[in-house]
Amino acid sequence: MNKLALIALAICTTAWATAQPAIKPPKGRIAIVADGNSPDPDDLGGTAISIALLRASGLEDRLVHYSHSCDLVRVNRISEAAEYERHAMMQTACDGTARRWGGFENLTFFDAKWQLDDTIKDLSKAINASTADDPLWIIEAGEPDIIGFALDATPKEKHQFVKVVTHHPANDDAGDFYSWQDILDFGVEEVRIPDQNINLKVDESQWDWAKNHPDHRVQFVWLMGKMAEIDDVVKFQKGKWDCSDAGMVLYLITGATNGGLKQGSVQQVKTILEYFIKDNS
Repeated sequence: MNKLALIALAICTTAWATAQPAIKPPKGRIAIVADGNSPDPDDLGGTAISIALLRASGLEDRLVHYSHSCDLVRVNRISEAAEYERHAMMQTACDGTARRWGGFENLTFFDAKWQLDDTIKDLSKAINASTADDPLWIIEAGEPDIIGFALDATPKEKHQFVKVVTHHPANDDAGDFYSWQDILDFGVEEVRIPDQNINLKVDESQWDWAKNHPDHRVQFVWLMGKMAEIDDVVKFQKGKWDCSDAGMVLYLITGATNGGLKQGSVQQVKTILEYFIKDNS
């Protein structure tokens, strides 16, 4: 009897550990502003996971803006040629993930630096559509400048319906045109969660499940993160698979300020993606 009880407990524990996190997003739409053309290539994996998570949780229609390469002034730590390469890789991470996972056919993934005016206009449009019942959650996955330009181009009365999600001062303090305080001075709501690198910048082996996955959609996501690992601009990604910025998406889709996962894990990302793959093979 004791053995049976132990077996039952083990089964229940395993089921609990692999249960899909509750998908309970707050009301409103989502905008994501990422970099990836800066020295740190982590946005390659972060972008792929963010797009896949939104699709897997059935929230692809909530994404009304996505822009990448928002580092508007190149620094000497990355060469002009390497940055050019990153723009192409980030566009591939966006378009390639979106095409394979589906559901984003009506969304344009903007290159913020190379399509600056169109990017600002698109984010401004999303801000202008915001109301108390339909706020805009902007995920700051890069420098704050694009967010600042869009806020500056929109009526102040709309800013009360904008929430900016951040997890790291390295993004907040990296603006060339706007500081983090400038962003807050527009009257938006700051939504700050802990550093997502803690659980989502991990040893590469923790993503072997995706590398060896039978489904090409998961394999593609893994490949985007691997591109960052083999990048030759910085050394701190070596041996790591990093989707840290996607932790903000995980937080949002699981409840945000109403009990969302403030410190998401690889296992939780895996579970959400695999539930979707199982139902959409």
